[in-house]
Amino acid sequence: MPEIIDAHTHLSGRREDILNLYAQRNGLNYTLDELLRLMQEYGVFRSLLLSPIVGSRPLPNEDIISFCERSRGKLRPIVTVEPRPKMILAAVRLAERRVDFVRGFKVLLGYERVFADDSVLNPVYDFAESNDLPVMFHTGDTADANASLRHAHPLTLDSLANKRNGLKIVACHFGNPWFDDVAELIYKHENVYADISGLTVGGSKYQERYGEWLANRISKAIYYSAGGDKVIFGTDYPVTTLALTLSLVNRLEIDPGDRRKILAENAKRVFNI
Repeated sequence: MPEIIDAHTHLSGRREDILNLYAQRNGLNYTLDELLRLMQEYGVFRSLLLSPIVGSRPLPNEDIISFCERSRGKLRPIVTVEPRPKMILAAVRLAERRVDFVRGFKVLLGYERVFADDSVLNPVYDFAESNDLPVMFHTGDTADANASLRHAHPLTLDSLANKRNGLKIVACHFGNPWFDDVAELIYKHENVYADISGLTVGGSKYQERYGEWLANRISKAIYYSAGGDKVIFGTDYPVTTLALTLSLVNRLEIDPGDRRKILAENAKRVFNI
């Protein structure tokens, strides 16, 4: 079994977490014990844990830290950034206190009506660059119909990458459905990457054909960007499952070396695992 790192998972334990609906659809309990069991079952030796939306705000970062501390070394936290000065200061201070534990930051573009190059986020970017930490951005489709696609479009990352070529930038969800735009971003910018999390959502009568479409689009994006060095494995648990996301990777028409990079090697390099 190849080595695997899941660079995009969630936990909350809160009833009002919107991801509970996805967990029910996927037959998941959505608990720490279940996540650790699935990691062992599928050979995932490390996962990165991000805050889900609970009510109208992200789960507090302290809760994510607590889950990771209880994971017996299997989970590492990503600090979610709310784009308000007080919350940004709190996020940076938390990362400073736990700099050897925290593996990066996440900005919820679209759910937050802010663009990636907004100056309010500069303290996060300064700290991330100084400590070689990536910043992950929600891009593409949103689970909330009231969220803003204009802010979540992946091409909004181009301006930030132009200004900060030393900042490691990760476009989450491969910008779905704007795969070609993300292919251009990861080709153009040495410091931009993309993860494949949250794509294989089940339940549609066209699920099999949708899986073929996804594999085709991602494979072509890899061809365009000249290899698999910029693509990172992630599930978005419980939005989708390890089984479905591994099936997507196995469908990609790429060579075994690129498959290994996607499953673990790229995440090791980008997140300093």
